[in-house]
Amino acid sequence: MGAEQLGFEGMPRRLYPCTPSRLNTWLDCPRRYRMTYLDRPMPPKGPPWAHNSVGASVHNALAGWWKLPEPERTPAAAGTLLVRGWLTEGFRDEAQSAEWRERAREMVERYAAGLDPSDEPIGVERTVATRTDAIAVSGRIDRLDARGAELVVVDYKTGRHVLTSDDARGSLALAIYAVAASRVLRRPCHRVELHHLPSGEVAVWEHTDESLQRHIRRAEAIAAEASAADDAYRARVPAPRRAEGAAVDHAPWDELFPPRPGNLCAWCDFARHCPEGREAAPRKEPWAALPVEA
Repeated sequence: MGAEQLGFEGMPRRLYPCTPSRLNTWLDCPRRYRMTYLDRPMPPKGPPWAHNSVGASVHNALAGWWKLPEPERTPAAAGTLLVRGWLTEGFRDEAQSAEWRERAREMVERYAAGLDPSDEPIGVERTVATRTDAIAVSGRIDRLDARGAELVVVDYKTGRHVLTSDDARGSLALAIYAVAASRVLRRPCHRVELHHLPSGEVAVWEHTDESLQRHIRRAEAIAAEASAADDAYRARVPAPRRAEGAAVDHAPWDELFPPRPGNLCAWCDFARHCPEGREAAPRKEPWAALPVEA
C-alpha cells in the first residue's frame, strides 16, 4: 500500500465511496442528502416525474440502438425501440403520455439520423470508476466515443433548456467521467459533450489536465464535508428508527444536515417531509418540467 493511502496513525485511510449524484445532492441540500443516503427506511418519495420518464425512455432507446447489428441501426429502429420501451409514469393522463411518446420518437429518430452506425462507441452506458487519496468515485457514461487517439464523453440531455459550453465546462459529473475513463482505458480524455436532443444542439468543452484536476479537488472537498457528516450521523446515539409511514423528525440532525430552501425545492422528491422546502417553493405537478404544449 502506498504512503498516500496511509493515515496519520499508519492505518489505511478510508476512502469516501461516492457518485457525482451523491456529491451534487450534498451541495444542493444536506437534508435531502440525509434522507436519500442515510435515513433507513428512506422516507417515501413523492409521485414520479414525467420528464424523468421521457429522459429514461430516450436513454434506453439510444443504448439499445447501439446493441443492434450494424445494418439494423436505422432511424426508424431507434423510434421503434423508444415506443417499445416507453415509460408512462408521471404524466397527467394517457393522452399526454401518448403525445410525448410521439414527440420522443421523433426526437430519437432525428438524432439517430445524424449518427454513423458504423462508428462503434468504446462504451454505451459504460460504468467507470477511479480513486484518489480521498475518494472512490464511480459513474455511468451514456456514451464513450473514440476520436483519433482521444476519448470523448457524451451525455444525452432531454430537458427543456438548451445547454451551453459553460454547462459542459462546469459539470462535475462530466469531468469525473473523463478522468475515470482515461484511467480505466489508459487513453487521454479531455473533451466532454452535452447532446441536447430536443434542439439538436451540442455543448462542448475541451478540458485541460489542470481543469480536470480542479474538478477532482472540488469533488474531494465536497466529499470531505459529506463524509464528516456521515461519520457524525453514525456515531451519535441512534435515534429511534422511524416506523414506515411515520413523520420524519429533522430536529436531531439539522445541525449536521440543514435544509437549503429555494426554488429547487419545487422539484424535490421529499418535499412532503420538509416544511421549509414547501414554504420556499410548493411542489410542482409531476408533468410541470415538460415544455409547454402547443
